[in-house]
Amino acid sequence: MSYVFVNDSSQTNVPLLQACIDGDFNYSKRLLESGFDPNIRDSRGRTGLHLAAARGNVDICQLLHKFGADLLATDYQGNTALHLCGHVDTIQFLVSNGLKIDICNHQGATPLVLAKRRGVNKEVIRLLESLEEQEVKGFNRGTHSKLETMQTAESESAMESHSLLNPNLQQGEGVLSSFRTTWQEFVEDLGFWRVLLLIVVIALLSLGIAYYVSGVLPFVENQPELVH
Repeated sequence: MSYVFVNDSSQTNVPLLQACIDGDFNYSKRLLESGFDPNIRDSRGRTGLHLAAARGNVDICQLLHKFGADLLATDYQGNTALHLCGHVDTIQFLVSNGLKIDICNHQGATPLVLAKRRGVNKEVIRLLESLEEQEVKGFNRGTHSKLETMQTAESESAMESHSLLNPNLQQGEGVLSSFRTTWQEFVEDLGFWRVLLLIVVIALLSLGIAYYVSGVLPFVENQPELVH
């Protein structure tokens, strides 16, 4: 924690930053209401939000946020307020207001990595680990969903292109499908055996008409030849 609370002369000369370190909510509020910059920094680039979060002063963090403090502000080492935070309620506030749990500082360390180095309590470590796991799962779900959407769009586009390039094929398939559906409905309504009997009757009638027109009688030998 020595990185956070070094007795810099700049800290003692900036009333708002000192109030954030001291956890003096009322004094911080008076300074902000009088027009004090909520994003003022110390010599290390830390804002009041960094210092209040490091102390676990969630009320002051909320106050600074209300007056326009930048929750995404980083110090000169790339640390957000979440990197310096070691308290459950403050972590929950920062994350719920948009700070990413897996953000890295200039050394590539996440808030979880720095929390383990500082030796914060196990409850905080478990919370950070849980939040990181949720972040990873959410990213995977989002990526998977995007891939599925892209694949579906590509498939539909390919089918549409195929139909445009083969309009005759598409029309033929549509007619065949319509005929098949109509035939199935006809068979189901009339019954298979009735349909079969109808086909036989139609075939016999067709054969009789053919014999009548041609003048050739079935099963009769030595029939006279037709004179044309």
